Amino acid sequence: MGLLNQIIGAVVAEEALDKVDPEAGLLKKGMAAIAGFEGEKIIEEKIGEHTAQEQQPPVDGAQQ
Repeated sequence: MGLLNQIIGAVVAEEALDKVDPEAGLLKKGMAAIAGFEGEKIIEEKIGEHTAQEQQPPVDGAQQ
């Protein structure tokens, strides 16, 4: 689902910019789309790291 999520992130960011600044030019819209695309990748990585930490068994220092 990575590419689909990144495309959705780009579209959402561009739409958000359109709501904030209806007169935004092509450059601003392109920058918003790239930021949404890249931002979604980072969010997906952070969620993956968080779920990986939850799946690891807790370290118990009492068993030393």
